[in-house]
Amino acid sequence: MDPLGARSQFVDIQTLPTWQQQFGEDVGGMVQEQSDSLLSQQAFPSPFPFRPDINRKIMLFAGDIALLNCTAIVNTSNESLNDKNPVSESIHQLAGPELRDELLKLKGCRTGEAKLTKGFNLASRFIIHTVGPKFKTKYRTAAESSLYSCYRNIMQLAAEQSMASVGLCVVSTTKRGYPLEDATHIAFRTVRRFLENYGNSIEAVVFAVSETEESMYKKLLPLYYPRSEEEERFCLPLIPADIGNSEGEPVVPERQIRIAEKPGTLEDDSEEDNLDSDLGQVGNHAFARMEGDVDKQRKLILQGQMSEAAMQKQHLRNYNRWLCRARAEDLSDIAALKALYQTGVDICGRTVMVVVGRNIPVNLIDLEKALLYFIHVMDHITVKEYVMVYFHTLTAEHNQLNSDFLKNLYDIVDAKYKKNLKAFHFVHPTFRSKFSTWFFTTFSVSGIKDKVRYLDSLQQLFTCIKPEEIDIPPFVLEYDIRVNGPYHPAHSSGL
Repeated sequence: MDPLGARSQFVDIQTLPTWQQQFGEDVGGMVQEQSDSLLSQQAFPSPFPFRPDINRKIMLFAGDIALLNCTAIVNTSNESLNDKNPVSESIHQLAGPELRDELLKLKGCRTGEAKLTKGFNLASRFIIHTVGPKFKTKYRTAAESSLYSCYRNIMQLAAEQSMASVGLCVVSTTKRGYPLEDATHIAFRTVRRFLENYGNSIEAVVFAVSETEESMYKKLLPLYYPRSEEEERFCLPLIPADIGNSEGEPVVPERQIRIAEKPGTLEDDSEEDNLDSDLGQVGNHAFARMEGDVDKQRKLILQGQMSEAAMQKQHLRNYNRWLCRARAEDLSDIAALKALYQTGVDICGRTVMVVVGRNIPVNLIDLEKALLYFIHVMDHITVKEYVMVYFHTLTAEHNQLNSDFLKNLYDIVDAKYKKNLKAFHFVHPTFRSKFSTWFFTTFSVSGIKDKVRYLDSLQQLFTCIKPEEIDIPPFVLEYDIRVNGPYHPAHSSGL
């Protein structure tokens, strides 16, 4: 970084005009081209109605995405995460060499997926890496689905990590051959649907484009984000026929094959109305999962006749089923609790995951969805060493997960969760919680007891995790000051 204050080059997104504020600017003359006679024929509502609350979250930025000070920015790359394109090269140049080292630990990224790293020297705290599809006309449908998955997984990750803002580049690079206009339609409708359904916690989405991409984005933005009811009516005839499903995902009618449980029986024509409900059953039976005789396998385990390798394989298969469910299910209501999130690293460079006990309304949430959310968030974290910080601060009886749930979670998760967990910091414990934890780690699970460390103050926590590396809920800070007094950084340096 330039020692003469190069950070001034970073762009504060608070200074960028929102899409709603840009109303009245020239958007390519598109609106004026629509005739009154055509508009008068439109009697059906727009699938993307005027929503000023969403428009205020949208920004268009023509410039280098690496300069944005969003909570996270998006890097578009290849499966090995070493692609050299203008977006990626700029991000690497400003982030510094630590980013390349961090990407090596991720061991690549599959097309359509999204993975998270720190922002290092960037103004943004995180970088979300994703891999767009290669476009071939012959495989257009697959490319559309993969590109949708890129944007959906980016937004899902941003919501799960409680990110306030995210900067989105054009995911599909020129060398991958995806037509810009087609890709822009998918990007806009996917983000729009996500903000409608799950975007309450996201305050800003910045579409970062180059000068050559800017005109296309300005042309198509009003279709999905009309800034007035009049603009909504003008843009309605220009919205493409294919707008995906309620999530913006491409719909492929020929894939909606009906599979009946008893295909040999004759069915009444009236059952055609139940097509949607039948589709929901596809893949839910043992044949579709191709697992073999599950009952026989369980019987062998109980009788001690299954080898250790076979048992590990069965356990991994069971975990992968949970992981697939976690990736497919809407878990935004659990994410909104902000009870589990990733923060910085400890003094050993290990990822820190935070659990906030008071934010878990055990009696009000679906505990199975909570388990799915834990797996969804933790799966990519646990591939390397990590630590957990549990804030028991002001946790009441109705916030505490029972031992049966915790035992079930421990039995389901993959071996990497247990192997790579290096420390469990239990902050502000009570005598009762200490006894419960001792009992649980002694008689219910193995291998965790020696990793638990009870901390009565944040100052003890800061000896292993620097204050700037961990996001601590305000009520925890207030409680610690009230009980232990203000924290003095100068005193901790000598510990």
